[in-house]
Amino acid sequence: MPVLSIIACGMLEDELAHVLSGDRELAQLILVENSEHFGLQRKLKSLGCLSALIPLDRVPEILVREHKQSHPAILKSLSRVHFIQKVLHKLENQHKPKVTVVANMLRRGLHADVEMVRVEVYKKIMEMSRFSDRILIFYGTCGHSLSNLKKDFESLGIQLFFLKDDKGETVEDCISAALGGNDVYARTMVNGENAGTFYLTPKWASNWEEKQNDDAILSLESDIKFLKLYGRAAKINTGLSYEPDFDKNVRDFARFFNLEIVELQGSKTIAEVSYQNAKKFP
Repeated sequence: MPVLSIIACGMLEDELAHVLSGDRELAQLILVENSEHFGLQRKLKSLGCLSALIPLDRVPEILVREHKQSHPAILKSLSRVHFIQKVLHKLENQHKPKVTVVANMLRRGLHADVEMVRVEVYKKIMEMSRFSDRILIFYGTCGHSLSNLKKDFESLGIQLFFLKDDKGETVEDCISAALGGNDVYARTMVNGENAGTFYLTPKWASNWEEKQNDDAILSLESDIKFLKLYGRAAKINTGLSYEPDFDKNVRDFARFFNLEIVELQGSKTIAEVSYQNAKKFP
């Protein structure tokens, strides 16, 4: 049974919850137990999507056990019968292989330093390659810190998949993914009428005030001066409503930094298509 692992940015939690909950063909969904799994687990549960919560070091053991249980001796015995062999062969050809997904959510605070993003993602690729057939990198290039992943892991012998737009380009970051691609992102910035724009997805807006822990996306003491260069707060409507206070969070952010609010139409397409492409096993 093929295994697709996903290494995901905490800021793309909503998009990951969306694609996983919408997949009714999974053989098994495993969430890696760490300090970041709680939000994803809660959202999946609210969407009726069940998952197993397993520490990363125990995932290989669980996968081996599940594989053995899915091939009981009685089935092997029956498959010797010619008729059963024909039925099994027909079913194998008619249906796509069931896939096990192992999702590993990394902490949001990595945004503070692109080098931290690179080190942590590279580390997780090495760890998860031991039991994976493919790995989907649920990140953008993040300031080019992840732009050389494919080349750097050529010798690993495992396929890496990425969040790509309709031109086949890996998206720059989670904002580009939410807007629908790098070209849309670039056009949106050009149309800003010289007023700097700070982009807010539901997940970004829900975390901007977390200044007392490692998951802060803004350091208010230093960023107040930085955000004075901005004139607008862009609220990106992706159609995902897992964060209930999106409107309020955007208003609070804009009020705090004295920004005008503009609304932008977002998209779930990049997350959806990239996930499906990674899941297409022969």
